[in-house]
Amino acid sequence: MGRDVKRKKEKAKKAKKEGASSSSIPALASGPAKVSSRVNFFPIQPSSMATGVDELEEGEELQFDPEAYNYLRGFSIGWPCLSFDIVRDQLGLVRSEFPHTLYGVAGTQAEKAAWNYIGIFKLSNINGKKRAPIPASAVDGESDEDSDSSSDDEAEETNEDTKPIVHLKKVAHAGGVNRIRSMTQKPHICATWGDTGHVQVWDMSFFLNSLAESGTHPHNEEDIIHKHLPLKVFSGHKDEGYAIDWDPLVTGRLVSGDCNSCIHLWEPTSSSWNVDAKPFIGHSKSVEDLQWSPTQANIFASCSVDKTIAIWDTRSGNKPCVAPFKAHNSDVNVISWNRLASPFIASGSDDGSFSVHDLRLVKEKLESVVAHFEYHKKAITSIEWSPHEASTLAVTSGDHQLTIWDFALEKDAEEEAEFRAKMKEQANAPDDLPPQLLFVHQGQKDLKELHWHPQIPSMIISTAADGFNVLMPSNIDTTIPGAEPSNNDMTMSSAET
Repeated sequence: MGRDVKRKKEKAKKAKKEGASSSSIPALASGPAKVSSRVNFFPIQPSSMATGVDELEEGEELQFDPEAYNYLRGFSIGWPCLSFDIVRDQLGLVRSEFPHTLYGVAGTQAEKAAWNYIGIFKLSNINGKKRAPIPASAVDGESDEDSDSSSDDEAEETNEDTKPIVHLKKVAHAGGVNRIRSMTQKPHICATWGDTGHVQVWDMSFFLNSLAESGTHPHNEEDIIHKHLPLKVFSGHKDEGYAIDWDPLVTGRLVSGDCNSCIHLWEPTSSSWNVDAKPFIGHSKSVEDLQWSPTQANIFASCSVDKTIAIWDTRSGNKPCVAPFKAHNSDVNVISWNRLASPFIASGSDDGSFSVHDLRLVKEKLESVVAHFEYHKKAITSIEWSPHEASTLAVTSGDHQLTIWDFALEKDAEEEAEFRAKMKEQANAPDDLPPQLLFVHQGQKDLKELHWHPQIPSMIISTAADGFNVLMPSNIDTTIPGAEPSNNDMTMSSAET
C-alpha cells in the first residue's frame, strides 16, 4: 500500500507486474496441489530464523518447525490481491474443533484493468494435525527402509484425505480493487474501493449461497467471470482511495476516504444509500484508513499521510470532534480500533513502526502513545486487534513478516535467558527482542493485509503478492474471554523498542 497518490499507483503497478506471468501464483509452492485450472493450494515454508537479523544466502531456503502451527496452508485465487475480507457465516459463532470452513471475498490487481474481478471463495476441509507421527518400526519391527517407504505412502494418503477444498466464484470488477469490506450485520453485502475512483456496493448473496451448497469437489467454473451489477456506485470522490469501513453498530452505514483528503458518509435507505456530497475535511493529505468505534455508533477514526489520527462525530458537522493528533513521524498507513478495549487504537506507519494510543489521554491533550515498537524494517501494511483477546495484535509489513504481539506479556529474566540460550543455538538472536513479540510468520512476499477470523479463534488469513496464507499458530491461546466491547482498561505492558 502506497502512502500518496503517486506511490500508491506505483505499488499497485508493482503488484500487477509480479502477478503478470501467471494467473495462479505458486511461487512458494514445493509441488503445488492443483485444485482447478486457476486455483492452487500449496504448502509453504515460513522461517524459523531470527527475523530481521539473518539474511538468506544463495541457494538457502526457508524452513520451519511444524510444531509452531496448528494449521498452515497457502492458496491462490489467481491475480494478486491487495485486499480481502472474511465473510461471517452461520456455522457457529465460536468454532474451535477441526475441520473448519471459511468464506471470504477478495479483489484482484490484474495485469490489465479489464481482467480484474472480485473473488468469492469458500475453503472447507481445513484439518489441523497436532499429533506426532509414530514410526512404523516401533510397532511391527520393520526395517528403516520399509518404514520410510510406509511412512511416505501414509503421508501421501493423509495429505490427500486432509487436503483443503476451495470453491471460487468470480464477479467482474472495473479496474483493480484497492480495498474490499464485508458488512458485519449483512455479510453478503460488500463494498469495494476501485482504482478507477469509484466506490461500489455489491450483493453477493447469490454467489455465497451457491458456494454454501457446493459439495466436496470444486466446481469447474473458476474460469468464468460473472457479470453482476452493483447495488450502488458512488463517483463523488475526486481521486481514488483505500479507506473504507462499515459501521458495526448501525446496519448499512459506511464511510469512504480518498487520496484527496476527503471522507464521505453513506447513510442507508430502504433500498439504497444516500452519500453526503459534503465531505468530512480535517486532514491535509491522503486519508489512508478508517475505523468505526466499536461502542459509539456515530464516532469513527481516520489516519492520514499527514502523520495524524483524527476522531469524528457524524452529529457534529464535517470537522473532527478531536483535532488530528500526531501519531507517527511518517505516513500513518493503517489503524485498528480495539473492539474488546475501546479506548485503544493501534496504528502502523510507513517507517515500519507501530503504536498503541489511549484515546482518553488524547481527550486530556496528553501524550497518547502507551506502546511503541520499531521492530519491522519496512512499511506497516496492515494491523488488527484480535477479536478474542483484548491484548493481542497482529501486524504485517513490507519486510515480508507477519508478527503477533501480546501486550499483556511482561519481561521475565529467567525465561528470557533460557529462550535466548536456545535461540543462540539456531540463529543469531537479537539482544533487544521485545518480550511482547509472540509469533513471527514468514514465507510470503510483500504482505499487504491480514484478518483474524471472527468465529475461529487463533486463525489468521493474510494476502501478499504471491497469494494467501491460512495459519493458526500453536502458541496462541484460544480461550474466549466472552467479553463485550467495553471502555475498561486492558492489561498492557508498555514498551518502547
